[in-house]
Amino acid sequence: MGRPTSRVLTLLELLQSGGIRTVAELADRLGVDGRTVRRYVDHLVDLDIPVEAVRGRYGGYRLAPGYRLPPLMLNDDEALAVLLGLVAGRRAGLLTATGTATGTAGETAAAKIRRALPERLARRLDAVLESLAFTAEPGEAATPETGVLLAVADAVRHCRPISIRYTARDGRRSERTLHPYGIVTHGGRWYVTGTDPGIEPEIEPGTDPGAGQDRTFRLDRIADARPLPGSFEPPAGLDPAQRVLSGLAKAAYRYEVTLRIHGTVEQIRARLPASVASIEEPVPEEGTDPHTERWLHVELRAERLDWLPPVLASLDRPFVIERPDELRGLVLALADRLAASARQACDPDRTGR
Repeated sequence: MGRPTSRVLTLLELLQSGGIRTVAELADRLGVDGRTVRRYVDHLVDLDIPVEAVRGRYGGYRLAPGYRLPPLMLNDDEALAVLLGLVAGRRAGLLTATGTATGTAGETAAAKIRRALPERLARRLDAVLESLAFTAEPGEAATPETGVLLAVADAVRHCRPISIRYTARDGRRSERTLHPYGIVTHGGRWYVTGTDPGIEPEIEPGTDPGAGQDRTFRLDRIADARPLPGSFEPPAGLDPAQRVLSGLAKAAYRYEVTLRIHGTVEQIRARLPASVASIEEPVPEEGTDPHTERWLHVELRAERLDWLPPVLASLDRPFVIERPDELRGLVLALADRLAASARQACDPDRTGR
């Protein structure tokens, strides 16, 4: 009968028709065994649908008296926007985990919405979702706990300090106090950025080491978030997203790379975004076009260097490598390979033409 989600929805339809349905009857209608019927019933209960078990010779399952899903008053555009938003959010890591056997919060929400829609509209949306394909598999999303996300968001909104229990990248655990300024999603992960008012010598990966007490934490690594008394005043003109991107670009990695590139900021950012590299842009002289190409100082950090030579080549701008020496060797090796390929392409005897 199709996928498990459609069977669960069919089970709900059978129960909404009224009366008590035996396990044997439901199993026959759904084309599954009795154990699977019980698992589907558990899924409905997880969706907050009041399914009651009736014991006895003629027992089975029924919906609680007087319960029926109300119609969802959405037009075609609104319903499609909601369901596609849930699909995209699940792939991008923008939905929290429920911690239940039914999967993500997005899946349970989609099932509820799909069931409450008029049948004509539901069939049309099913056609879209079943024919939808993506060009790449989603990355591994690091989703935060719902309770943590809600607690941190409330603290951001009301400018209240919070206490968090955090597990760092190396497995170390600590309890910290944080003045949270904002929540940012980037690359399938959730971050909270703010200031740690306590004295803490550790600089967390993903923060600005030069900012002292500035901190950026991954929400999925926070086990608990509790509000604390008092309030704080966030800095004027704060941009949480830019703060997170700058912190990620300056996080501690194996290699520190320093470059000088001749071009504009826009040209460099096309290949080295703010989350990867920082650009020191000199103040232009009065009357100078800010888009004029000039030598710009670029810094970035990386665990590996092998990806960087092709990126620099794709910039097609003059550049100077100040450090590290290993990068110079990799760039020269790439240049030799490209030159050898070009010579081979121009030599008919080598290409077999």
